[in-house]
Amino acid sequence: MVLRSLFLAVLMTSAAGAQWFHVTVPGTPRTPDGKPNLTAPTPRLADGHPDLSGIWSSSRPARGGADKAGENPSYDLNNYLPEGQTIPLNAEGKALYQHRLDTFGVERPTNWCMPHGIPDAMLIPMNYKIVQTPGMTAILYEEFNHYRQIFTDGRSLPKDQNPAWFGYSVGKWDGDTFVVDTVGFNDQTWLDNYGHPHSEGLHATERFTRTDFGHLKIDLTVDDPKYYTKPFTATIQFRMNADTEMIENICENERDQSHYLKVK
Repeated sequence: MVLRSLFLAVLMTSAAGAQWFHVTVPGTPRTPDGKPNLTAPTPRLADGHPDLSGIWSSSRPARGGADKAGENPSYDLNNYLPEGQTIPLNAEGKALYQHRLDTFGVERPTNWCMPHGIPDAMLIPMNYKIVQTPGMTAILYEEFNHYRQIFTDGRSLPKDQNPAWFGYSVGKWDGDTFVVDTVGFNDQTWLDNYGHPHSEGLHATERFTRTDFGHLKIDLTVDDPKYYTKPFTATIQFRMNADTEMIENICENERDQSHYLKVK
């Protein structure tokens, strides 16, 4: 456990992002002292639906307790499940997950400059930005400058899927909640930094709800019979990062792989 903690501490030092842009963003509601008012009402689009746009980062989950050395509860998807529940891995899923723990996460995709997946890309301490247009909502990930497209033009999920890191997403509104269905994943990403697996058969359903100006939550349902005994749902909370902007992030870790492999 000490070695695993040390490995995660080194890894997460490189992942943590520091924002150095400070801009006064027009249209941001403010308190009398000029600070962004994160509890102001939810902004809305011209069609009346909530406006999800903005720069967001995950909040610490209620579960997980105090940090251990190098271990942040935000990185473990278990900590976003309702109290008393755990991720329902089947025998094959448990074996793969345990292998990733035993090898100190050396096969983690981001060690090789490969992307975080869903929902992992939103759990790490890096910003992401939501941009809405009438026919598509885009999610721009600060880490590695990756992006994701969610089509809202009425199309269906494709029957002939081309496996991809972020899958293929379509979205629609259910009242004030934006519901996104995603399929067509490859099996190379992890659900979280701790190594919970998924297969190419993963079906992810995300329900985005902006509760006020500065707070957003996603109820994520994972359905993947290859590794789990049943679907499960995690609730992830996010906070608006107002008066800042995204910064460029480039992965150069491939030069360090010889060091990671010595741990295996």
